[in-house]
Amino acid sequence: MSTKFNVEIMQFQKINRLTNEWNTNDYIMLLESMGLGDDDLSTMSGTDLKEMCQMSLSDFEPEEAAKYVITYLMHDELTPGKIEQISNEMIDDRLWEQFADLSFHERFFKAYGLLREAFNGTFAKPTGIKMSIKISSKHKDDFEIFEISLKPAVTRLLAAGMEENAILNRLYDEKIASDNFFEAENILWQIKEVSKSDSEVIYDIVSSEFWLEDLEDVEFYEAKTHADHVEDEE
Repeated sequence: MSTKFNVEIMQFQKINRLTNEWNTNDYIMLLESMGLGDDDLSTMSGTDLKEMCQMSLSDFEPEEAAKYVITYLMHDELTPGKIEQISNEMIDDRLWEQFADLSFHERFFKAYGLLREAFNGTFAKPTGIKMSIKISSKHKDDFEIFEISLKPAVTRLLAAGMEENAILNRLYDEKIASDNFFEAENILWQIKEVSKSDSEVIYDIVSSEFWLEDLEDVEFYEAKTHADHVEDEE
């Protein structure tokens, strides 16, 4: 059953990097994969490690540098042959939008951010969206659908604020209408509850511009959404 809500887009911001997307341990592990683990990296600051990592990557050809980054981020899930292919495609393609498996998109975004800085723009500029939305209703019980399946319910609500020809609606119109929208788990990369009361909830959301750009000039709207069907445990 669908439930109607009032939606207010409180913030809409384009971003090129994710907050804390690379930490100190990431830099150390990546440097070690490039054969630079002899120094006592653990004594270096995060800023110095980042600079050293970018300088080290820039010593390679772009495709080889991409291979190191993708291997670090995805080696458990991709074969060496696939990593080699991807590394050669990254300069010309926007894999944080185009890769067939959506579960890799956020990691590609992370990879492009580091590589673009290391190579001063050789790689495509990743563009994401950070937004805050307020979802309101007069009935406290209406918010239970977000507890059942948060990302699918919120993604349906966001899609309802876009035109029918928006990419999200064109690609997933059947899934949005269905009770099984598992792709939403990777369409919205991050979602965080900021505040909640009996009449409203506010979420911070991070995703790709590819999915959410059509909401840039939207401020208020009414829309229905529903949760995915969850099988009862026996």
